[in-house]
Amino acid sequence: MRARRKTEKRVDKRSRQQDDPVSPRLRDSATTRLPHLTHVDAHGRVQMVDVSDKPATLRQAVARGEVRMTPQALGKIKANAIAKGDVLAVAHVAAVMAAKRTDELIPLAHPLPLTGVDVSFVLKEEASTVEIAAVVSTVAPTGVEMEALAAVSAAALTIYDMCKAVDRGMTIERIRLVSKIGGRSGDYRRAGEL
Repeated sequence: MRARRKTEKRVDKRSRQQDDPVSPRLRDSATTRLPHLTHVDAHGRVQMVDVSDKPATLRQAVARGEVRMTPQALGKIKANAIAKGDVLAVAHVAAVMAAKRTDELIPLAHPLPLTGVDVSFVLKEEASTVEIAAVVSTVAPTGVEMEALAAVSAAALTIYDMCKAVDRGMTIERIRLVSKIGGRSGDYRRAGEL
């Protein structure tokens, strides 16, 4: 009889776990950590944060990154001699497109009406890198950090794609948020960056 009760308890516990869509890790930590997670509901399920109560304010974010390559590849970009075409022009368009479609790439990002996307490139011959910077702006209830980071990432990937026939060893490096303004959490500036 005792063995039968243990089996029933085990079966009952398994069936409850199968019906429960919450991952075991989140279920076990629900009482201690979930109240502090903004993108997880009371049952441990992922959710998009509701920002409808937040006012629409000016938001801006700046992100940067680099693509390191051989001097030969950098020289070809500078001379506009890459077989696929104008590398920086195509990377610029890719950055703008990525910023505008970030909510389709990042699952919990909100769709935002962007008011500006400014992308710039600096060819640094001494380091053999292309430095990418993106400044993204909006007037919205949430920030545009992810949009700026997506813009830099897409530009870097596009540079790699267009130049890989010349240098497959290129590396995409140091993609980072440099600054952001606006929002309840206040402004942010990465130390040591202008």
